[in-house]
Amino acid sequence: MAEPRLSLRRLFGLDRSGPPPPQTQAGQPLRPWTIPNAIGFARLALIPVFLVTALSSRDGTASLPASLFAVIGWGDYADGIAARVTRQYSRLGALMDPVTDRLLIVSGVVVTWRFDLLPRWALAVLAARELLMLALGRYVLSRGAELRINWPGRLAVAPVMGAFFFAMVGLRTFAEILLYAGLALALIATGLYVRAGTAQLRGPSLP
Repeated sequence: MAEPRLSLRRLFGLDRSGPPPPQTQAGQPLRPWTIPNAIGFARLALIPVFLVTALSSRDGTASLPASLFAVIGWGDYADGIAARVTRQYSRLGALMDPVTDRLLIVSGVVVTWRFDLLPRWALAVLAARELLMLALGRYVLSRGAELRINWPGRLAVAPVMGAFFFAMVGLRTFAEILLYAGLALALIATGLYVRAGTAQLRGPSLP
C-alpha cells in the first residue's frame, strides 16, 4: 500500500489519516539506527541533565534547565518530522517516544513540586496519570495489543509541557492555566485509552 503524499499538514502531524506506518507495528524489527531515533536517544540522554541542573538551581527558575526542558520537549516534534521526511519509521521509535514524553513530564513534576512552582495537588494528579499510562501501556503490550495516541492525548502535550516551561521562567499564573487545560485533556484521553485497551483485550484475536 502506497504511503500518503507528504503534505504540510501531514509533515507537521496535523493530518493523521490513514493507518500507521507498517514499520511501527507490533512484530516489526526495532531498527534503532535511524535519524529519528538518534533524536530520541538525545532526548532521553538530556532528561537527567535537565534534572540535575534544575534541582541544583536556587529556586527552579534558572534559564539553563528551562532551555533544556524546551529542547527536549520540542525534540518530540523534531523526530516526528524527521521520520516523515526520511521515511525512517521504526518500531523502536513508536515505543520510545511516548515513554520519553512521560519521563519528561514526570521530571517536570519533580522540579515544579520541589520548588512549589505549580499547585501540588494538580501535579500529583498529573504524575499519577502518567504512571498509570506507563503501567497500562506495558500491560496492554504484554497481552499483544497496543494503545495508539488519541487526539485529546495529543492535544494535552503542548499545554502540559508549556506549563512546566513557563513555571520555570517565572510566569506562574499563565503556567497554572496551561496546566489545568492540559490536565483536563489528559484525563479525558486516559478514559479513552482505558476503554480502547479494554476493548482490545476482550477482542477475539487475543488469548
